[in-house]
Formats: sequence, C-alpha cells, structure tokens
Amino acid sequence: MTIRILLVDDQELVRTGFKILVNSTPDMEVVGEASDGREAVRLAPEADVVLMDIRMPGSDGLTATRQITSTLPNVRVLVLTTFEVDEYVFTALRCGASGFLGKGVEPTELQQAIRLVARGESLLSPGATRALIARFLRGPAHDVAAAAERLAVLTEREREILVLVAAGLGNDAIAERLGISPYTAKTHVNRTQAKLDAHDRAQLVMLAYETGLVRPGSPPVV
Repeated sequence: MTIRILLVDDQELVRTGFKILVNSTPDMEVVGEASDGREAVRLAPEADVVLMDIRMPGSDGLTATRQITSTLPNVRVLVLTTFEVDEYVFTALRCGASGFLGKGVEPTELQQAIRLVARGESLLSPGATRALIARFLRGPAHDVAAAAERLAVLTEREREILVLVAAGLGNDAIAERLGISPYTAKTHVNRTQAKLDAHDRAQLVMLAYETGLVRPGSPPVV
C-alpha cells in the first residue's frame, strides 16, 4: 500500500526537498502541497500522513493540526520543527499530532517516521519527550487532581499500560515487560486510548504526565 503524503510548509524550497525524497521512496507519494494551515485542512482528506510545519503566516500549523485530527481520525500529522524541542511542540501534540521531527532529519529517519505514524504509532524520542514535559510543567500551575480524575475509567492493568507507553515502550516491549502477547498489549493500548479519548499514543504520553501518573526524571516502576 502506498502512503499518501501532504507536505505543509511556507517555504517552497523545503517542500521541494521533502517531495523529492518522498517520491523517490517506493511505498510513498506526495499527493499535495500547502503553504499555510488553511490550505492544509482543505487538502488533508487526500492524505494518510501530513508533514506539518508549525510556524507559517496566516493560519498556522497548530490550528490546522487541531482541525485535521478532530475531523479526520485516520489522517496522521507529523510535525516538522527547526528544533527538536520547540516551544510549540507540546501544544501540537495536544492538538493531535502523532509526533515531531527536526527539519534536518536524515532521509532514512524521515521514511521510517512516516511509516511509523501511518501505522498509528507515535514518534516521540524519550529524551525529547522528557524535555518537553519538563518545560510544560515549569509553566503555569495545572490542576493535577482534576486531570487525574480522567484516569478513574481505567483498570489497574490499563494504568500499567499507560505508564509504559509514557516510558516510550512499543507494543512488543510492553508485552515482554508484562508477560503478555503483543496482540494483547495492543488491545490494552487501544482500549486505554478509547477510554481517555486520546487520538494516539502521543496523547497518551501527554496525559500520563499531565495527570501526574508519571513525572519527569522518575523511571516507571511496573
């Protein structure tokens, strides 16, 4: 199956570089290009994965990401940023983005990232995720108690799953840690997402930290 890609960046040179790379990959093709968020929303239904820049004139990538993920649940957004830990990345993930990459990413990394998010996984390097969360928690105070009420719908096993997802573990690693099959692990992750109304694993990571279930610098203990 060919993965359909929408490129969103206000710089034509950047779009051209990514377009050449994507179209040279056998299982991928560029089906559209957009220079702002409004155009991205219009073209998104034609794509499987959107490579989304954040800072653009007019309608920005954050607004576009929120609109796309809220109306097109099967379309994944992969944020492109100049810096790995960008001040807007946390907000982008909360808006439904499945992960982020630096614009200087190596070609093979970009190809792997596109395939990953196309399968419904999230792309969050543990180091970058910890830095993002730490920055977020240094900001204005959050009502952790109120946020934690969202976890009341989870079973004890689903809480364990959420902790391991927040640690960056994939389904196979979760299965090995808990002594269950990868299929069962995937089922638990999907149920946890559904109960918490999370778009994907990336949002599960955000919720795990926001609710205080996991804290920066504290390795998960399951």
